[in-house]
Amino acid sequence: MSEEDQDRARPDGQRFRPPTTDPWKGFRGVVAGTLVLEAIVVLLALPVVAKVGGGLGWFSTLYIVGVGVALIVAAGMQGRPSAMQINIALQVFVLLGVFLHISIGIVGLIFGCVWAYLLYLRRDITRRIEKGMLYGQRD
Repeated sequence: MSEEDQDRARPDGQRFRPPTTDPWKGFRGVVAGTLVLEAIVVLLALPVVAKVGGGLGWFSTLYIVGVGVALIVAAGMQGRPSAMQINIALQVFVLLGVFLHISIGIVGLIFGCVWAYLLYLRRDITRRIEKGMLYGQRD
């Protein structure tokens, strides 16, 4: 029996072996790092809103700090199956910050592009795993 027939004859129905290293572990690290970086940038918008935006009110302060803390908490939750949905929901809240000040909206747009690229990478990793294109899947 050839190696290809052995791969097809696997009891779990997978054609290729799983990758030798977990690609999702690295991806989760990149996503967590992006969330922490976004939290830092959002929290650094506090002085901008205070000086340029006409001052900080209780709602704007609570909103910016709340989103920043939520982004940091979400960075630690990347092992959960619903992590990407949480990340995208938080990105929507950052984008809605445009109603507080335009600078937060700009931060939301920039990180929106980053999240679009991360979603593309997630889809690409999934496709490569299914096709057996990752290192160690065909050895």
